[in-house]
Amino acid sequence: MTGTPTPTQVTPTPAPTPAASRRRPSPTARRSGPLALGVLFLLVTAALAATVLARPERPVLQPLDDTWLRWMGGPHDGPYAVVAAALNWFGGPLGVVVPVGLLVFLAVRRRWPSLLCVLTAYLVGNFLVVQALKFGVDRPRPVDPLVRVDHGSFPSGHVAGTALLVVIAVALLVPAGRRRGWWAAGAALTLAMMWSRTWLHAHWLSDTLAGATTGAGMALVLWWAFTPLLNREGSARGRDAQAD
Repeated sequence: MTGTPTPTQVTPTPAPTPAASRRRPSPTARRSGPLALGVLFLLVTAALAATVLARPERPVLQPLDDTWLRWMGGPHDGPYAVVAAALNWFGGPLGVVVPVGLLVFLAVRRRWPSLLCVLTAYLVGNFLVVQALKFGVDRPRPVDPLVRVDHGSFPSGHVAGTALLVVIAVALLVPAGRRRGWWAAGAALTLAMMWSRTWLHAHWLSDTLAGATTGAGMALVLWWAFTPLLNREGSARGRDAQAD
């Protein structure tokens, strides 16, 4: 006698649990890497400033600074002079063109959170923080600099501005998967600026290191702070691209 066939039972797919949904990354989530690295850089700046303030007449790193300055003794002509002069202008008056051009580009693209991030980075990082350190540490510059300089040798404003521009530009304009080469190029540009400032006897070597850590540190911290707004901006751009 044939029995009645048993219907096949289909096990329903369980709905996502609240714990699983919590594991999904939020579109406004911040990665802790930029913040941790930025704070580390700023701590290096603070440590370098403390060494100068503790012994203003001869900081701990002054022997290294003196040795490096002797190596930068010259002759100050030829192609090295051309490169150093170009970097001096890039970090000075001509350097204003680059961030202004970046602001105009972002305004044309209507990337307002990115524009606000760049503007905040320059006003806070490249002006307020750098100038406060210059006047607070009040370190004398090397004797007889080869270019016109302002008050305070610590930190190097040219190097700080270069490092800040590198981090902000790469963070905002380069997709995450393509940044490695750009980071390397930016680091090379920052090192070249550090060399030029010491070759021109405008700064001590430790001043240029402090400039690099100040600029990069402030840019990283502000990039982390603006991450929720930048992520929303990226999501909006993606939706607009799909609509087109």
